Amino acid sequence: MERRLAAIVCADVAGYSRMMGNDEAGTHAAFKAHRAAIHPIILNHGGRVVKNTGDGFLLEFPSIVGATEAAIAMQTLMAERNHHLPADRAMQFRLGIHMGDVIADEDEVFGDDVNIAVRLESVASPGGFAISAKAYREASKHLAVPLVDAGNHRFKNIKDPLGVFTWTPEGAPALAPELREASTLSQQYRTAIVGVLPFANLSDAQDEYFSDGLTEDLIHALSLQSFYRVLSRNSTFAFKGKNTSTRLIAREIDATYLIQGSVRRAGAKIRVTAELIAPETGEQLWTGRYDRDIGDLFAMQDEITTNLSAAIATEIVRAEASAPARLSTDVTAWDRFLKGLSHYYRQTKEDLAAAVDLFRQAIRLDPKLSIAHAYLATIQIQSIQFGWVKGTREMWAEAMSLAETSVRLDPRSSFAFSILSWAHAMEGHYEAAMDAAKRAVALNPYDNGARGVLGICHFVIGEHREAIELFSMAAQRDNSDPRYQWAALNAFSHYLLRQYDATLSWAREQLYVNPNHMQALAIRAAALAQLGRTAEASEATSVLMRNYPTLNLDRHLRNFHWKKPENLAHYREGLLKAGVPLGKLTLVQSDVKRAAES
Repeated sequence: MERRLAAIVCADVAGYSRMMGNDEAGTHAAFKAHRAAIHPIILNHGGRVVKNTGDGFLLEFPSIVGATEAAIAMQTLMAERNHHLPADRAMQFRLGIHMGDVIADEDEVFGDDVNIAVRLESVASPGGFAISAKAYREASKHLAVPLVDAGNHRFKNIKDPLGVFTWTPEGAPALAPELREASTLSQQYRTAIVGVLPFANLSDAQDEYFSDGLTEDLIHALSLQSFYRVLSRNSTFAFKGKNTSTRLIAREIDATYLIQGSVRRAGAKIRVTAELIAPETGEQLWTGRYDRDIGDLFAMQDEITTNLSAAIATEIVRAEASAPARLSTDVTAWDRFLKGLSHYYRQTKEDLAAAVDLFRQAIRLDPKLSIAHAYLATIQIQSIQFGWVKGTREMWAEAMSLAETSVRLDPRSSFAFSILSWAHAMEGHYEAAMDAAKRAVALNPYDNGARGVLGICHFVIGEHREAIELFSMAAQRDNSDPRYQWAALNAFSHYLLRQYDATLSWAREQLYVNPNHMQALAIRAAALAQLGRTAEASEATSVLMRNYPTLNLDRHLRNFHWKKPENLAHYREGLLKAGVPLGKLTLVQSDVKRAAES
């Protein structure tokens, strides 16, 4: 090994996963052709290709001036090559440039300064480059083009903020609006990068197609999420059959999380195991096993993919939310959002209040951060349903506004449309709710949250059997996501079908997760009263009133906008039988208190 001073250029293709999804063979061929076209530029400026990745490459130059001039020439040539292509077929590189001390070992280069170049690439505009202030100071007096001061940026795993300058050539084709928006989200906010390694086939070679197909389906399913970036098939399939440690693989492809698994076939059964790993620490964040009869092979593969993506997506969000905060005074919107998310996952009244404040800070720092609007709308609705705040007209209006803003800012997010649907459903806007829910499912068929929210739409219009099917599916596949309260919703649906024993089972399930869940406590009391279990109903009401001493029927039912009056009347009847006060508490409160103390 040796140390030397070098200039590093890191490149990847903007929107590569999307392009591969649309035309895998064509995209790969175009990428190879573009790479061949710019190779002479690299050589003419004294550079060399350190390595090629699935959707990019890493270059080393002896001079920062040569590296920057090569970057300008490469991007100018790419702009010319893309000039006559439609926006959805234009292939645009993003380049990150930095200089510093690197470790050279067997034609590879390593070190913090290499990592900085990789991070800089993520903030470059498609068709342009981002260069560190340190490198810019060395190269600027030799450059013939002006660069823009982009200020200081913080990067994952880089201790200090970096000054950044950017450049994009005139005439570089713009991405189509919807693709530009998705690209911007990826550059600024998707701090987590996920790699799905090829699932190992532990059966006969003839079953290799199934393990490969399952891996590809999982890559596609996870890529439909808007919280993180998923590496393309080409990035991870290069490691198929190689005995390489996950830590080395992660560093090679710059992955924050890796997913690996295996497929074993025995007769008419298939067993799939999978695990989510934080490769830098080696920590296993999640593991799952699925045993299925083969039956309809494609239907079975789709079911496993849905189960895997639902579980893994939730765990990635949870892991990002619980990651240690970076020690810095340079606060970003994403920092505030993640801090708020960490409080949100604790699901206490105090933590939700802290999350609200942090999400509002994130929105003030970046009003275009769609996901912060969506989570803030979620908390507004949940706080009302949990009985932690009074459901005023102003709060409902703000929740609706936040949901609408989230959709406008990120029209490709199934989560944003799910929250909009939920807000409409809670307000009694039945058709608008159903339209938004169907849009959410169409955007991401693997999003169990979206399917569950579609169940809410069926619930509020009185189609409870359809709702139960969707709630149960969502609860079975993903019951750990605090954004949704599937057990409580299931309890209500069964109650309105007069299936009170099932109501109690689902209410118990919800209260196991959240012992103070107001609606679960209320529906439990109503179901016990309808079953004629008077003493238990009275005790359940006592528990409800101890937790929510100002609760009364008028105030509670004001937030329910069910389409069928008979459903609301039936719920009201159960609560009255259970002894929930009708209006403002006067002597009734004392009676309940005495009953609880006796």
